[in-house]
Amino acid sequence: MNASAPATAATRSLPRVVAASLIGTTIEWYDYFLYGTAAALVFNKLFFPNTDPLTGTLLSFLTYAIGFAARPVGALVFGHFGDRVGRKKLLVVSLLLMGGSTTLIGVLPTYSSIGAAAPVLLTVLRLVQGFALGGEWGGAVLLVSEHGDQRRRGFWASWPQGGAPAGNLLAAGVLSLLTAVLSEDAFLSWGWRVPFLLSAVLVGVGLWIRLAVDESPLFKQALAAQQQRKTVEQPPLVAVLRNHWREVLVAMGARMAENISYYVMTTFVLTYAVTHAHFSKQTALNAVLIGSAIQFALIPLFGALSDRVGRKPVYLVGAVGVGIWAFVFFGLVDTRSFGQLVVAVTVGLVFHSAMYAPQAAFFSELFATRMRYSGASIGAQFASVAAGAPAPLIATALLKDYGNATPISVYVAIAAAITVLAVLCGRETRGSDLADVEAAVEAEGAAVAAKPATA
Repeated sequence: MNASAPATAATRSLPRVVAASLIGTTIEWYDYFLYGTAAALVFNKLFFPNTDPLTGTLLSFLTYAIGFAARPVGALVFGHFGDRVGRKKLLVVSLLLMGGSTTLIGVLPTYSSIGAAAPVLLTVLRLVQGFALGGEWGGAVLLVSEHGDQRRRGFWASWPQGGAPAGNLLAAGVLSLLTAVLSEDAFLSWGWRVPFLLSAVLVGVGLWIRLAVDESPLFKQALAAQQQRKTVEQPPLVAVLRNHWREVLVAMGARMAENISYYVMTTFVLTYAVTHAHFSKQTALNAVLIGSAIQFALIPLFGALSDRVGRKPVYLVGAVGVGIWAFVFFGLVDTRSFGQLVVAVTVGLVFHSAMYAPQAAFFSELFATRMRYSGASIGAQFASVAAGAPAPLIATALLKDYGNATPISVYVAIAAAITVLAVLCGRETRGSDLADVEAAVEAEGAAVAAKPATA
């Protein structure tokens, strides 16, 4: 009776928690993707003007990639405190950090005003963005996963994942609108700042919504149980590396194709479409807008499918599909047909959705409650340094060196092979009771601790 009451209350509040997580992640991804889109379209001219176009884009993407370096640090810090004091408090902090740094980018002087200090300040603010996002993802998906029931966890936990395409849709949409109504000179002079300044308003809305939701009931139960035992806990990072190092490796490998393909097909494609296939900025942005809108609708469907057939089958379809599609993708872009460009981006994002949708539930179900924030965040964000961070850089460098996109397709296909191997090595988690995961890990830890005494 007592155990079911909190679960029932949590289930009733689940739609509100899902809405808060989705809106919060949308705002944070808007801020993060806004930088990536601006890096592809304008930062090379505003902050690195004394270079040729592709070199300027490389330098611009370098500041973009540096943000990924801060994401593992954010995962460690937010994961540690999120596992100690709760998910909700840390999500509020991440939102404030992300919104503040994005708003400051909107008032940042450019190279023409303060010289080399401009790209330095831009890089610092990008680091803050990365740090905040490193803590955001884990907290948002866990807050939903730990409120929901095990039968439909894939569906409900996929909604915060929808914040990525929604944020990208919002960022690309605002920039697309501005490039449509402003002249090139006006956009480069002041128009690019508007989307960054808009973040201050969005963060206010997101903060108001996030403060209204309850803390994860599963976390509160685990915290109360630990306090009753009156034992000294290991730091979450130590506990993760001791009990869950295999799961961390699975999560990191599973992220490779998902992360690399996404940034190649939504961020690098803007550079490729404009500089190599000679589309206008507006046309390239519109293609990403259409693909992101379709992806937003698909993510909960793939999440629900993972509840029926399993996390691994859905994930594997996405990884294999994106590895094959990489060889079709650039050929379609090279046709210089807007319709073919939309097909290229949209189909790529369909395969990406098959990986991204079940990822939240899959990673959550790998770890015990009092180390889940750390484990899921470390697995996801450490992989982003090797995967998403250098993806636009590597793609741009390969294009510059070889003059064609075949090496880029090979690069994505190699990432897909790594992901297939990692997912095959992982266990199927569909239908897992998160409380059972906790009990299994505690039993394993007790067995390890007992070995020296019996030796």
